[in-house]
Formats: sequence, structure tokens, C-alpha cells
Amino acid sequence: MIEDLRMGVNICGIDFKNPVIAASGTFGFGREYAEYIDLGQLGGISVKGLTLEPRLGNKSPRSAETPAGMLNSVGLQNPGVEAFIENELPFLRQFRDEKLRIVANVAGSRTEDYAEMVKLLSETEVDAIELNVSCPNVKDGGITFGTSIEAISEVVGAVRPLCRKPLIVKLTPNVTDIAVIARAARDAGADALSLINTLTGMKIDVYTQRPVLRNNTGGLSGPAVKPIAVRMVWEAANAVDIPIIGMGGITSGEDAVEFLLAGACAVMVGTANFIYPDACIRVLSGISEYMEKTGVKRVRDLVGKVKMW
Repeated sequence: MIEDLRMGVNICGIDFKNPVIAASGTFGFGREYAEYIDLGQLGGISVKGLTLEPRLGNKSPRSAETPAGMLNSVGLQNPGVEAFIENELPFLRQFRDEKLRIVANVAGSRTEDYAEMVKLLSETEVDAIELNVSCPNVKDGGITFGTSIEAISEVVGAVRPLCRKPLIVKLTPNVTDIAVIARAARDAGADALSLINTLTGMKIDVYTQRPVLRNNTGGLSGPAVKPIAVRMVWEAANAVDIPIIGMGGITSGEDAVEFLLAGACAVMVGTANFIYPDACIRVLSGISEYMEKTGVKRVRDLVGKVKMW
């Protein structure tokens, strides 16, 4: 594949050959999708969320379709960070010659969990580390790390001195003011932000009169959340001066352009991968087609160029 120099973006000093990254939780570790697409065409992959120890995840049923989206409560099923480093990272290395960037997504229930994982991953070839702060802090009564200034400042501040990779903090939308949380993450040491994670939702089977998900509630993603995601990216971009990666309901190139105009310098494609294995490639092609139609020379020229009334 000939690299399209118009599409290159830089995030925290790392060159991505294009702005389309497969979102964590929807692309596994890339193995299954590699049977259908050339992973080397992507700007990057944010791997399935990792925890310090292996996790089996939540009991089934743990996913459900909704109008224009889906609910999931998979529960971070994964083999653990050490197994990822030993068994999965070598598979992804083969695409580094094609400049595929590898982002390790980590989640924990204690600040110490995040710190240990960041130390381990800082010794590997991953290009960046993404902190999923949409997890309950068991040491603080179960409050989600990403929903308070104090909690997000604690976890980001704790891992910052240990992290020798660019540190991306993935923000939850389940807050009153995303700008306040974005500033807290930046002030604690985040190099970049990614948003949004899923919105909390519920679906009830009216015949059994029980929630469809065994965990009762789950994370809502897909096209239904896109307007909320675009708004939050715009608010965050106006609140901080660090790179932002936008996501939430992206299924086309024009969807991605909305996020770029709102202030994101790159995008992550998530739920669409469950519908089309080549969703990321479709989005990338769509961005290129938009640029040709509108005369945009470089994708980075779109960033933050929304014309407000």
C-alpha cells in the first residue's frame, strides 16, 4: 500500500499515517479482523481493555441490540496484561513495518492496578497507553475514576511518573461537565484525551419483565450516541490544549469529519466493526472522498474548523 501523505496526523509526537484507529473493545487484538482486512492500512489499533489479572467477564447475556446502537456489559474479559505482552503483542509487531501504531488500553479497580500495568507496558513496543477511567474505584466506595476531579487526578497523577509512553486518558460521558474532567486529566499529566466511552443504559424484556442484560445495565454505543459524542469532543477541545481522539457512533467518513471539525485530531471506530469487518477502511476511504470533494489538502487542516453560529 502506498502511503497517502495527506492523511498523516501527529499525536503526542507519534506519527500516525492516517487518523483512523480501531477502538478498544471492538477489535480484540486484531487477529480475527486480520482475516478480512490488511491491518497495515489502519492508523492504529487500541487493543481490547487489559487488566492486571485475567478476567472472564460478566455472565451472559451481556450484549443487546437497541435502536441505532447496542448495549454491552462484557465486563472486560481479557487474558491479563502479561499474557497480552507475551502472546498478543508479537502478532501485532509484524505490522509495525507498515507503521501500524499500537495503543494499549488498561483498566483497573485500584490506582495500584493502573500503576503496575503502566510500568509493565512502558517496557514494551506499544506506542501509547490509554487509561480507561470508566471503572469503579473499589477503594473509594465504588465511585468511577472518571466521574470526579479528585478520582481522575489521583489515578492519572499516580501513573504519570511511571509512564514512558504517551499517556491517553479515555473519558467517560457519564458526567455533568466534560470540560472540567478534561482539564483535571490534563492537569494531572495526560498527554492526550480520547472520548467518549459508552453511556450507561438499560433494556428491559417486557415479557420476562427482567433486564435483557444479566448485569442489568450496560454501555450504550453506536450511531445513537454520536451527537452527544461530537458535542463532548467540541467542549473538551475548547477546554484543553492537548490532542483529542474522538469516537462514538462513527460509521462513515462524514461521521469522522464531524469529529475532526469539532476538534479531534484522530478518530476511533468501534461498534461499526461488529457490522462491517472493514468499517475502519470504509471510514478512511470516506474521509479521503470528502477531502477530494471539498478541496481539503491535508486531513489535519480540518481539525477544529467548525464554524459556530
